[in-house]
Amino acid sequence: MSSFLTFSGVSAATPDGRTLFHDLTLSVGVERIGLVGRNGSGKSTLLHIAAGIAAPAGGSVRHTGSVGMLVQHWHDADSVAEALGVAERLAILERIEAGDGTTDDFDDADWALPGTLAAALAEVGLDGMDVDRRIASLSGGERTRIGIARLAIEQPDLLLLDEPTNNLDRAGRAAIEALVAGWRGGLLVASHDRALLEQMDRIVELSPVEIRIVGGGWSAFADVRDAERARAEAERDRADAALRSTRIAAQAAREAKDRRDKAGRMFAAKGSEPKILLGARAERAENSGGHARRLAERQIGDAASARDQAHARIEVLTPLTIDLPRVGLPSDAEVLALNEVTARRGDRRLGPWTFAIRGPERVAITGPNGAGKSTLLHLANDDLLPAAGTIRRRSGQIAMLDQHVGLLDPDDTILGNLRRRHPMLGVQDAYAACARFAFRNRDAERMVGSLSGGERLRAGLAAALSGPQPPWLLILDEPTNHLDVESIEVLERALRTFDGALLVVSHDTRFLEAIGIERTFAMGENG
Repeated sequence: MSSFLTFSGVSAATPDGRTLFHDLTLSVGVERIGLVGRNGSGKSTLLHIAAGIAAPAGGSVRHTGSVGMLVQHWHDADSVAEALGVAERLAILERIEAGDGTTDDFDDADWALPGTLAAALAEVGLDGMDVDRRIASLSGGERTRIGIARLAIEQPDLLLLDEPTNNLDRAGRAAIEALVAGWRGGLLVASHDRALLEQMDRIVELSPVEIRIVGGGWSAFADVRDAERARAEAERDRADAALRSTRIAAQAAREAKDRRDKAGRMFAAKGSEPKILLGARAERAENSGGHARRLAERQIGDAASARDQAHARIEVLTPLTIDLPRVGLPSDAEVLALNEVTARRGDRRLGPWTFAIRGPERVAITGPNGAGKSTLLHLANDDLLPAAGTIRRRSGQIAMLDQHVGLLDPDDTILGNLRRRHPMLGVQDAYAACARFAFRNRDAERMVGSLSGGERLRAGLAAALSGPQPPWLLILDEPTNHLDVESIEVLERALRTFDGALLVVSHDTRFLEAIGIERTFAMGENG
């Protein structure tokens, strides 16, 4: 298979010299390759290196085909033609048709462009769209389709996608999945969307420690990763057992020598042997004892080193754990009830909405972008007043984490945020609360503004749930948007054990399934 892009021993680092990954050797041909790794592992950096925007810290990159990137963000004032990259070429044709064309215009004219443009728009479901429309007038899904249509016009050999489904509703995600499924060239995509990653031919995981390349989609990668974790855990257990056995054997040898030495001293005390023989025997015993002691120390040191290496491997491979507190929500307690509730956003009227949550129910709010899902959550959390209708809620028993975890002060520490929200907690209790969310010891003193997306979400959960009476209802607004896959899985495991109620907005269907959503409240374009 011929390749469009070849990485040979490529390394990347942050501006301050911290290694992101090293020694990546990979050829990309007509195939789909997914890039995964923790936030900050260098996925976007690698895409920039592939596009020629950035240079690697080491190694070489060779291009043998054209490279294109999916563009999803433009200035609102841009026209559709500008977003499609055809404005200049269309202007040439317009001047020629108006009789104002120059010689250069005739030389540069792309007479096939109107047909190519019409076909590209039709292919993404925007048949007949006016290319003079402004981007500001398009929905999020339409903007995504414009980006895909641009690729259909450019037809690069290799397509680069950087978190392409972030902030997209279900329709936008479906458009991206269709693009990936139908792409006939090479594709390199950095994503935390497991449904999208399932379509890959290979998965490449980046980390400062090693690079793992696995054939197949996300499920195949997860199987290999989980098997490696299981092997590492088994190796850790064997290393722990070997160290215990070595210490026990060394102690037994010391005790046996002590018994022999005691017997020798008793024999010498009888005085039945010449002193010269007794001295030689004592010297041999001392020498052999020193040799045995040094051997035992070396064996214990080797076993301890193997144990430390096995535990360090576990630290790299095994995800963090979050220990959510029990909230004790009664099964028949009404937590939240909305009756014919409406809201106004500008000149738009959203709603009416009617639904209730009783006991530890798990409810998802779904609908296209712009339908008012976040507005509904803010109403439920008492951040907004309804324009009409009534809301009943358990005052003080509801906590909400928005996409940016706004309840945290970025200029304070994790510990400081938690104590500000729960001033009745003593210092030691606050440290213990942070530890339940995997912020142990000095980690609790890190500034919130320095945290990754997954760390910020954990800190937000710690602040929301660590009071004397944890909230009965936890509201989450697109909690997976800024998380890497490992952080999403950590969150899923924690929420599966939560005994309170959940109200969640998410376009990630795998996440919703994993946390046990029982009921869906679907919203339309107009609420």
